[in-house]
Amino acid sequence: MTDLVVISLEAWDEVWRRNQHVIAGLLKTRADLRVLFVEPPEDPLHAWKQKLPRTRGTGLRQVHDLEGVKGRLWAYQGTKWLPRRIDPGGDTRRARRVVQVAQKLGFDLPLLWVNDPQGAEVVDLTRWRTLYDITDDWLAAERPRREADRTAAQERRLLEHVDVVVVCSRALQSKTAGSKSTVLIPNAVDTCAYAQIHARPNDLPKGPYALYVGTLHRDRLDIGLCIETAKAVRGVGELLLLGPIALENAEVNALAEGGVQLLGRRPASSVPAYLQHAAVLVVPHVQSDFTESLDPIKAYEYQASGRPVVATAVPGFRDSDSPLVHVRSGAGFPPMVASLLTDPPVTSTRTGAPDWTERVADFAKIISHLEDR
Repeated sequence: MTDLVVISLEAWDEVWRRNQHVIAGLLKTRADLRVLFVEPPEDPLHAWKQKLPRTRGTGLRQVHDLEGVKGRLWAYQGTKWLPRRIDPGGDTRRARRVVQVAQKLGFDLPLLWVNDPQGAEVVDLTRWRTLYDITDDWLAAERPRREADRTAAQERRLLEHVDVVVVCSRALQSKTAGSKSTVLIPNAVDTCAYAQIHARPNDLPKGPYALYVGTLHRDRLDIGLCIETAKAVRGVGELLLLGPIALENAEVNALAEGGVQLLGRRPASSVPAYLQHAAVLVVPHVQSDFTESLDPIKAYEYQASGRPVVATAVPGFRDSDSPLVHVRSGAGFPPMVASLLTDPPVTSTRTGAPDWTERVADFAKIISHLEDR
């Protein structure tokens, strides 16, 4: 068997991102592969500050939602009980626990896949053969100085010690140009899911709507632009945001008061239906060094849906030659959305977006390379 430990930025849940698409594909194509998927730790103190339910990490559990991989996929979530300034050894202790869980499963000398820079702690402990998959430039995100310095130190250690660096965008490729081995593997979409015509979800408004799909986070989402767009479309449609909510309570309240509907998270299998029935899809992203680093999965999902798009001038959209993609920033964004809601163009579902199977094949080559080292 080949064993793989994945240090992920996200949990293994119903909202699928790059990690899950690729790991699921690898498991389905390689019957000799076993995976321990390490989720971000639960943070009860942060939850308490956000007035959310306080829970502890789920520990080790077997994942049963993938056909054909029974007994070969586990998820593990620990608990971060205290802030780092009070418990500076917490990261190392949690990394040591990940190694213990891997050994408990019989992963004696696994390969390591790092997506979360905190995976540097596991690299320091083990020196397992390692792939670092960079999907965001967290050094360009707005973070407190202490957190930014810690992330920068972790990334330096990773770039120095890992065997292969994978990036999802050309901007990240340029950033890591000095690394010993950097491979560009962009994102993709489940084209089969969009080839089907799905029924209109019951929780949608009766009239036309503009839709954003993705995690709602201030690093990406322009809150003010969303509110201005909701005002501009009032009377002709509504603005809906679909995806996990990672905003502060004040930001959530401001969006709601501005007339923006937050639908929250939905299972990945249901997302194509929301896109297919939208009058227009929107990308009200901030333009920053951080968003410049992205290869948005929504660019592929929007393309596969065949719906008209209005986006700020961000990667994945600004260089599109599709007549369905309209790039507008600032004051030009809201009226363009309102115009398309009022008079939607003829659209097509025939697109040619790349499928995740292509990316799985690219990652499979890297895994094979690491096995042979």
